[in-house]
Amino acid sequence: MARWRLIVVMTISKQALKQAIAEKATELGFSKIGIAKAESGIEVARLQSWLDLGYQADMDWMTNPKRQDITQVMAGVKSLICVALNYYTPHQHSSDPQIGKISRYGWGRDYHKVLSKKLKALSNWLIELGKQNGIEIQARYYVDTGPIAEKAFAQRAGIGWIGKHSNVISREYGSWLFLGEILTNLDLEPDQPHTDHCGTCTRCLEACPTGAIASPYVVDANRCIAFHTIENKAEQIPDAIATNLQNWVAGCDICQDVCPWNQRFAHETTESDFQPFDQNIDPKLSDLENMSDTEWDRRFIGSALRRIKRDRWQRNARTITLTRSKKNTPPLVT
Repeated sequence: MARWRLIVVMTISKQALKQAIAEKATELGFSKIGIAKAESGIEVARLQSWLDLGYQADMDWMTNPKRQDITQVMAGVKSLICVALNYYTPHQHSSDPQIGKISRYGWGRDYHKVLSKKLKALSNWLIELGKQNGIEIQARYYVDTGPIAEKAFAQRAGIGWIGKHSNVISREYGSWLFLGEILTNLDLEPDQPHTDHCGTCTRCLEACPTGAIASPYVVDANRCIAFHTIENKAEQIPDAIATNLQNWVAGCDICQDVCPWNQRFAHETTESDFQPFDQNIDPKLSDLENMSDTEWDRRFIGSALRRIKRDRWQRNARTITLTRSKKNTPPLVT
């Protein structure tokens, strides 16, 4: 009976269909859902300004022109169904200087796999609903895998607002959110864009040890610890970054850890796949430095951290060890 009612309301109003989609998304375990129109906004000019400053470092995929025009990503797209999934778990990083720090997003199962499974289910459900009503519904989903300004669309869809550290913040979960979206040819009723609630707070800017947050809402990847530990493939990390790693070997959570919204509103995820794998909590720097290919392959199965190849893990851990050694070495007396 519930399914029959759902199909009937689809033919009545956009609002009813929107509600049905929201209920299905919640059933699949998403923390938040919102709708945005598939149209360009102020983010295009902001992205271009960011690129002009060279703040993308060597992340060339950020220059893809499709990122500035969503209609180039999918022909006929009219709406984006934006979703968010809370990934916070309460474990805290060790202060032991012999232990490496891994960003919270990488502790559990690869978020691409977790969100993709749910988005595929939501897309298939939507397409099937259309077939039952003689409507051809197109749906294409992405999880950080396409040239989409997902943070801007998430704000436009009411998921949250883009904070001064450039991450999306929600009132309910802080910024511990994975984002995903479904592009569809359905002309859905859009949600109200979320307003900014960072106020005068500048904790994230002040806490970044490398000054990577060049100005509120603007991150310079050239100075970002997360970029250099994950994306930078060079044999050596620049000295200005190396001396400020603070034991981060994969990503960095500093700007999120100091955010008042995270300190006040973060609560544990209900998604069991995001619970930390034992090997991703408090790894010894010495173990990472000496990790073999076989150990790397075994250790990061099913993890988003697999994109960091063994040589980069070794480089990151070795950089921390060498930098600490230099700091502890007394100057020569002449």
